[in-house]
Amino acid sequence: METALTRLVGVRHPVVQTGMGWVAGPRLVSAAADAGALGILASATMTVDRLRAAVREVRSRTAAPFGVNLRADAADAGDRVRIILDEGVRVASFALAPSPELIAELKEGGVVVIPSIGARRHAEKVAAWGADAVIVQGGEGGGHTGDVATTVLLPQVVDAVDIPVVAAGGFFDGRGLVAALAYGAAGVAMGTRFLLTSDSPVPDAVKARYLAATVRDVTVTRAVDGLPHRMLRTALVDALEDAGRAGALMRAVRHAAGFRRLSGLTWREMVRDGLALRHGKDLAWSQVLLAANTPMMLRSAMVEGRTDAGVMASGQVAGVIDDLPSCAELVARIMREAEETLASLDRLGAAR
Repeated sequence: METALTRLVGVRHPVVQTGMGWVAGPRLVSAAADAGALGILASATMTVDRLRAAVREVRSRTAAPFGVNLRADAADAGDRVRIILDEGVRVASFALAPSPELIAELKEGGVVVIPSIGARRHAEKVAAWGADAVIVQGGEGGGHTGDVATTVLLPQVVDAVDIPVVAAGGFFDGRGLVAALAYGAAGVAMGTRFLLTSDSPVPDAVKARYLAATVRDVTVTRAVDGLPHRMLRTALVDALEDAGRAGALMRAVRHAAGFRRLSGLTWREMVRDGLALRHGKDLAWSQVLLAANTPMMLRSAMVEGRTDAGVMASGQVAGVIDDLPSCAELVARIMREAEETLASLDRLGAAR
């Protein structure tokens, strides 16, 4: 199935595996890429050296195109961009809008730039700056999210920009892909659905928690880092929401120290990143620390399997997913369902 997305990035199918911290490592990314999707390596939870090694590991596993997700406001963003350019990575994606200068640098090096956005005005801004495409995430999506549903946000963005639009938030099967294409999107991006595959490195016990969840078990909370964050409702989330300011501050400092050791960042760089997150938002200082170091809470669950001590970012689709296919099986199934759905629509049209 050829679309503006497949032509732009050189993949076989209009499906993107999103960059999820601690989850989207070389194993998952290479499996998604081999399946014909665009695999995105999550770099925010990696040191600069580890990112370079991870890019090379993906390259050793697959010859298919893949991308790297970056934090545009990170203190070492320039170093990470240099790795992308040096290693010939096909795509750079961003959770926050990159600057016009950063976009220009990447494009000059032949890299396709695809920011993720959550509002029409953000899409218009990055398109004017030269972004090649945008990923539009509606409120159904996991992790940091907005409150506008994909079905409302997507057509707004499609009508507003002249670059390919990839739909995210609430997608998990071929019917959703066809629906997104009908809205004018060039493909779909999925996080939770790829997290719940046999190629995902997430511990089996954690995957079991996702599979057991219903739609009502997925919630949005500000208790973790002061920003709306969609995740599984757990006892820890309840405790965070009930915790006082002193407990939140102690937890934040502990997580900050832990992430500093893992990331190789200095305290100065971590404070700078925290300030960048606070800009324009009404965040308490304890929440700023948590915002800069939420990866530690994700790591407890996604790496260590500690569902009692970690959080599990999740899209609402977790409530309708009940299996763990390989990436190859998943993508093949999605494309088969999409073709069947399109054929059914053709028959319906002919009958009329």
